[in-house]
Amino acid sequence: MRIGVDATCWANGRGYGRFTRHLLRAMVALAPDDEFICFLDAESAAGFDLEGPNVRRVVVEMGHAPTTAAAADGYRSPADMLRLTRAVWREKPDLFFSPSVYTYFPLPPGQRAVVTVHDAIAERFPELTLPSARARLFWRLKVGLALRQARLVLTVSDFAASELVEVLGIPRARLRVSGEAPAAAFQPSGDAAEPGRAAAARGVPTGAPWFTYVGGFNPHKHVDALVRAHAAVSRGRGNPPHLLLVGTIDKDVFHGDQAGIRAAVREAGTEALVHWTGFVPDEELRHLHSGAVALVLPSACEGFGLPAVEAAACGTPVIATTASPLPGLLEGGGIFVKPGDAGEVEAAMRRLLDDAPLRAAMGRIARQKAGELSWDRGAGAALAAIREAAA
Repeated sequence: MRIGVDATCWANGRGYGRFTRHLLRAMVALAPDDEFICFLDAESAAGFDLEGPNVRRVVVEMGHAPTTAAAADGYRSPADMLRLTRAVWREKPDLFFSPSVYTYFPLPPGQRAVVTVHDAIAERFPELTLPSARARLFWRLKVGLALRQARLVLTVSDFAASELVEVLGIPRARLRVSGEAPAAAFQPSGDAAEPGRAAAARGVPTGAPWFTYVGGFNPHKHVDALVRAHAAVSRGRGNPPHLLLVGTIDKDVFHGDQAGIRAAVREAGTEALVHWTGFVPDEELRHLHSGAVALVLPSACEGFGLPAVEAAACGTPVIATTASPLPGLLEGGGIFVKPGDAGEVEAAMRRLLDDAPLRAAMGRIARQKAGELSWDRGAGAALAAIREAAA
């Protein structure tokens, strides 16, 4: 088969980009007899390192990079999207695969396609994810067109599939599930001193415990609730836990609420205990996870919750939202809480901080569960959906 791929989200630093990079690498390896025609812009092409005899690049000149133009309140030029449409029309792939609806563009009429919709968060919580009525309108138009043009819709978990059925009204018969997995870099630190050194480099004093949060600072992530819970747990302790907020601070194109989170930190008086790390490479992040009390993810909703699975792969228990597939994926490997419920998050943080045997037992189970996940399995499901849609 000749499979066209929207690879313009390759450069995205968040979950969409990570999904694209890991899934495509596995797909290319599993299907050596298929040709993958990867459509790129200059920005994504600069970091595109997928190579092989069955991989071909098509770089399309555009005025603005899709990863930037498709921002929460951005604007994608019709001329840029038309250039991508024409490039696909010239190549005439047997099927076109979009790893994310985030950078979707109109396809030529009649083009068979599979589009990936990771979750229904923007539809369920529009005011928390899209900052204006204009942005919400453009999002609805883009997703609506993608769903009309796609023969099948791929998503990342059974939980996400149920959300797409309920919120977007997609028939379950049109949905296929691929899944996600931790990158190979995520494993427990080999040297017991490595976590402490990594934490010290981020401002955590020697001997102090810490929690990690990894992801965006969007309103629906409820990081402000985590800050309040952390402050309550820290109050009155001689050796209070620190909180590492890991994620891009100044180049995130999604709707963010850093100001609200920083205000919550000031109100709690925990400026000395909360550390904004910015982006952290996987090789360093695994050490921060390995030594953490837990990874905390109290989001309103997660289609998959990859940061929690990555922490679990390092042998770290999680405190994560019940509005996700995580209670099933990591059963026994953490404590699962109501979305954004600061009281439940506080109780879970306190319990894991004060109970070392429980923490160790949950960490072992978390690592085992994360180890059962595979990008190859996800790539196999994606390829099966592609072949089905092309038939």
